[in-house]
Amino acid sequence: MKRFFIGCAACAFVMVGQSTWAQEVPAEYKEVLSTLGKQGDFKDNVLKVNIPRNDLSVTVANVKTPTPFGFGGWVAMTKGTGDKNVMMGDLVLTEDEVNPVMSALLDHGLEVTALHNHFFHEEPRIFYMHVHGQGTPADLVRELKPALDLIGKGSSRPAATTGSASAASGAKIDTSKIAQIVGKQGEQSGDVYKITIGRDDLKVTDMGATINARMGLNTWAAFVGTDEKAAVAGDVAMLESEVTPVLKALRKNGLDVVAIHHHMLRDTHEASEIRQTQPIVIFLHYWGTGPADKLATGFKAALDELGKSSTRSAKH
Repeated sequence: MKRFFIGCAACAFVMVGQSTWAQEVPAEYKEVLSTLGKQGDFKDNVLKVNIPRNDLSVTVANVKTPTPFGFGGWVAMTKGTGDKNVMMGDLVLTEDEVNPVMSALLDHGLEVTALHNHFFHEEPRIFYMHVHGQGTPADLVRELKPALDLIGKGSSRPAATTGSASAASGAKIDTSKIAQIVGKQGEQSGDVYKITIGRDDLKVTDMGATINARMGLNTWAAFVGTDEKAAVAGDVAMLESEVTPVLKALRKNGLDVVAIHHHMLRDTHEASEIRQTQPIVIFLHYWGTGPADKLATGFKAALDELGKSSTRSAKH
């Protein structure tokens, strides 16, 4: 079977430019939330389930960072062909949780499509595991729950308490200025201001399901701190031709690149055919500290490198 998977470690924020009004949650998705014992919402025909790591206290380069800054895991479901749903997700895990969670996913018929870092110098070490599945919502939640039940139940250790003052303490960032620099409005979640931008120029489907920003096809930046002393972390979804220009833009503006990867699964013998007909989407994670306006300018420079090539379609 041909498959196409795209994901990213975005938290549960909606795509900028689309309606933020929640739709009525279908009964089968209400059952998903009930079975998992999690909160979520239904927008743009996607159920997004929040799996935040509120049990962890994380520092990045000795800066204390709140959960919405980049430690909110998620899974999302949307209807595909027939009665099938497509599920994608990004689970936030400590080192000790990685292999038990991976085994639980694989043993219950789900796919693990990526495992990587999003930060350098974080404490405790945090890894991000992407998951993919196809089936009815009832089947998918039954396959997913054993893995989720392992998260936060092991010997996870809290972050060291010797870090610097929290990036969220004191005065707040001038979010209107950040939005003006970037050219997009964001959303506030506690002390974190996050801007999420979908790749509407890329038409991507998986088993008939549209893969939109809420399913993980997006670029984002999360800001925390003050105007003078802020931190930013984020993810950029790029075509192959956009990778080097985005890298140059980030580094020129003093932002650190911490990971480059893709989240696609496909059979080896299909690779040549697929490469001729579909865009390959690469995801890049970055991090930086400094004045908030300088960080926003760096993100904007990378953003300006996206979408310059002609629109292409990806279908399976």
